[in-house]
Amino acid sequence: MNEHDSELIAGMLENKGYISAEDQNDADIIVLNTCCVRETAENKVFGLLGRLGRLKKQKPHLIIAMGGCMSQQEHIGIRIKQRFKYVDILFGTHNIHVLPELIDQVENQKKQIIDIWSEQKDIQEGLSVKRFQSVRAWVSIMFGCNNFCTYCIVPYVRGREKSRRPEDIIGEIEELVSQGYQEVTLLGQNVNSYGKELTSGIDFADLMVMINDIKDLNRVRYMTSHPKDFSDKLIKTISHLPKVCEHIHLPVQAGSNNILKRMNRGYTREYYLELVEKIRIAIPGVSLTTDVMVGFPGEADADFADTVDLIKNVEFDSAFTFIYNKRQGTPAAGMEEQVPDEIKVARIEELINLQNKISLRKNKLEIGKTLTCLVEGPSKTNINLLSARTRTNKIVVFRGKQDMVGKPFQLRITGCSLTHLEGEVIPAE
Repeated sequence: MNEHDSELIAGMLENKGYISAEDQNDADIIVLNTCCVRETAENKVFGLLGRLGRLKKQKPHLIIAMGGCMSQQEHIGIRIKQRFKYVDILFGTHNIHVLPELIDQVENQKKQIIDIWSEQKDIQEGLSVKRFQSVRAWVSIMFGCNNFCTYCIVPYVRGREKSRRPEDIIGEIEELVSQGYQEVTLLGQNVNSYGKELTSGIDFADLMVMINDIKDLNRVRYMTSHPKDFSDKLIKTISHLPKVCEHIHLPVQAGSNNILKRMNRGYTREYYLELVEKIRIAIPGVSLTTDVMVGFPGEADADFADTVDLIKNVEFDSAFTFIYNKRQGTPAAGMEEQVPDEIKVARIEELINLQNKISLRKNKLEIGKTLTCLVEGPSKTNINLLSARTRTNKIVVFRGKQDMVGKPFQLRITGCSLTHLEGEVIPAE
């Protein structure tokens, strides 16, 4: 979602006449699109701002703008005013679309502009977008979140859920297909709750049917799915839609009922395990990935053991694993029984080692199979190889020609590592 916001920002700047600079030292404007989900991200931003301050002294005409989730927090605005007075523009998550106007104000008034909206008034359609990829495209279907997990800052910086109209979503995807895009990923903090506040009566399952019917679209993905809203209707619907990929990112966060309740996740481990079973029965061969957090306040050894047990039980294809850290303004930050850092580190290492063994074992099971893969471009780790993606969201590197990019091919899987598969092209008969 953050990456797609950056595409919007880049699109608006190009529409205003800017072109991308190869080096930040050559830029006339630098925009930081920030995240505040984890403390490490905030620390990186402040470090970067310090370096940009030195560049600003060398180039007084340089415009420095900062937006995104981090900007939306009140204490950040105060800190920018006090310590980073050379930041020209501070804008939030709800008013990305006014950035061109804010740039004009800075150029005319020559003073710092801080413009943070408390909520998004209306969804802005038709904004210019500079897509960073040529084969796959992000498409936001909704904004905000209503779940208020106790560790999460997102509802406070992204606001309440607002769904785009189905016709606007379909129109955007049809335009992308006309431009040659083969795959779209639908974005939302909780895509499963799409449409709840719309009067059309169309829910996420209905929307998926409409998108599946778009001519010449090859693949559909979506993220993120909240387990508590993954309905039987949705499972049945996506199991019958040929363009919807067999990959579901289903964040579990913890395997302990005690911790899930403290997190305000809205489900139990028993419910989650039953949901996984229903999905795997309905969608054979489905790839399941997840998010897992360790060290949440009150997490005892028994709670962590429950999480380890769940990981062993489900056997996810991969998992994003995180250490809990406090987010100012969230209920969990004030909870007692904060877990010591040394225990968090030991637990995350154990979890990562376990998941790596599972991921590698599952990748090895792909060897010998022939899979339909969409070629995306050069490999990020070896420019002599191409990178393709399976329907189950696994990366396959192989030797091929540049004209294969953007097309589906049958690849025989010949090897693997922890992070990707290796393959070879099946010659056409």
